[in-house]
Formats: sequence, structure tokens, C-alpha cells
Amino acid sequence: MKVISMFSGAGGLDLGFKMAGHEIVWANDNYEEAVKTYKRNIGEHIVSDSIENISASSIPDAEILIGGFPCQGFSVANWNRTSNDTRNLLYKHMIRILSFKKPKYFIAENVKGLTSLSKGRALKFILEDFASAGYEIEHTVLNAADFGVPQKRLRLIIFGRKKGLKDRVKFPPGPTHSDRVNGSQNGIKPWVSVGEALSGIPEPEEASDLPNHTCSEYKLRFNGYLGHRAIDPDQPAPTVTGRGDTKGGVVVLHHPKNHRRMTARELATVQSFPMDFIFEGSRTAAYIQIANAVPPLLAKAIASIF
Repeated sequence: MKVISMFSGAGGLDLGFKMAGHEIVWANDNYEEAVKTYKRNIGEHIVSDSIENISASSIPDAEILIGGFPCQGFSVANWNRTSNDTRNLLYKHMIRILSFKKPKYFIAENVKGLTSLSKGRALKFILEDFASAGYEIEHTVLNAADFGVPQKRLRLIIFGRKKGLKDRVKFPPGPTHSDRVNGSQNGIKPWVSVGEALSGIPEPEEASDLPNHTCSEYKLRFNGYLGHRAIDPDQPAPTVTGRGDTKGGVVVLHHPKNHRRMTARELATVQSFPMDFIFEGSRTAAYIQIANAVPPLLAKAIASIF
């Protein structure tokens, strides 16, 4: 199917849909480094601009709309539903495009924490707004590790089906991996550990030609706080997080050998990006793009329901 992508970032969600056989006909983001990465790896069809400046009529037709809308505008303290509340602006642009383009389906992705924000009221309002655009709504929380990603990453997935469609798409996708099996059972494989995923990647000083594989000389601390925790090589990694800023404060997981922080190349592998996917910009910019992405293998599993 043809796909419209919003809030595309470096293209993790889009890459998964491409891997499942779909065609991305239009994409958008306003983070310059991410747009450069997207163009290098996925295609020139991405528009670099703020979504506020884009008319729905300028977007080509498609059967699916996808996007991981930003959640920074949601207030834990107050959800008053006022129409002029700019905190809700970005997610409402997804509603705007849906209402105009009327694709058959949509997929919206966000953090698991949205399910409990304002005691669940925030998600309730969001689901109501998506439904008001003319869609039957389902939602669930998926763990990326259940789909072959070497990372325990819980994500809220909202699925919309245009009202009146006769074809029934089965949602959510069934898991391909589990922590409850030893070896493959009924087609279900064991979780992929972070140690296994990174085992074939040499140390940075041994592979200077490997893209995005430079190492920070940051001295490790192990105090239990985010970014300062020992990694269990026999388990999927903890959630790769985008917390921090562009001035060097990005939180980066320790390598499973616990001797240094991961390189961007290694962190991309933890997010299930292929080795030939190259991130543009500084090392910090690459870390941010990777952390904000949907793991492509999770996206592929979601895209395979269509």
C-alpha cells in the first residue's frame, strides 16, 4: 500500500513499512539532521518543514498514514480540552491530515507513559479525537523485544480503520519472540539479547571504517540511575532513551561488556537498524535520531498486518 509518514525522524517506522513491502510516498520532519539521514537511506520524498506550514492538499493520496506524534505538549497537570491549547497542536495536525486525506488506515505511535498521563484522561481524549476523524480505533502496548529487537522497549500503538471498510485487518500483530521459550517453539523464538546482537561488531579502534562507530571517552559510573546502569549481556537492552539535549547531555546505554558507552552504530543495532543505515550529523545528533526512532523490526511487524 501507499503510505504517508508524519513526524518521520530518521525513518525507523518508515523503514519497517518498506521492509514489509509498502511504498512511502510522502514524509515530513523539521529536524534537519534527521531529514538528511532519511534522504540518504530511504528517499528524497521527505519534506523538511514544520507540519504547521504544510497544507493537507499538498500531500499525495495514500491508503495508510503513519506517525509517532511528539508527546511533549501533553500536560500531566491539566487537560482542559480547549481548542486553542497549543500544547496539543502537533497531535492535532495528525487529526487534521487524517480528516482531509481519509486513508483507509492509520498507525500512531507514542510512549507507554501516555496511557497513564493525567490518570488516563489524555489517552481517552486522543482516542476520541482520532475516532471523530471517522475511524474505528484500537490500541495496545507492544514490547519491541517480542519482535526480535534486542531491547525491552514498550510503545503505545494506536490503530485506526476507516469506518465502513469491509476488509478486516487483524490488530495487533502476534509476537515472533518471547522470554518464555528455550529455543524455537511453535515458530516463536527466544528474545534476542544485547550481547548476541553486538557480538559481531568490533571495538571502535578496530573498525575505523565502520560508520557512526566512534566512542565517547566518558568514564562510566554505576549508580543505578538512567545511563549509569550495568547492562546484562544475556537480556535485551533497557529502553534506548532520547533524554538529554544537543549539547552533549544525551543519555547513552553502557556496552554489554560494561567497559564503555555504546557507539551510535551499536545503539542503532540495539534499535534494529541495519548496519548500512548511516546517520548524518554529529555523534550527539546520531544518538538523538536513534533514540527517537521506532525500531524498524517492530515497525515491520506492525506493517505486516496490512
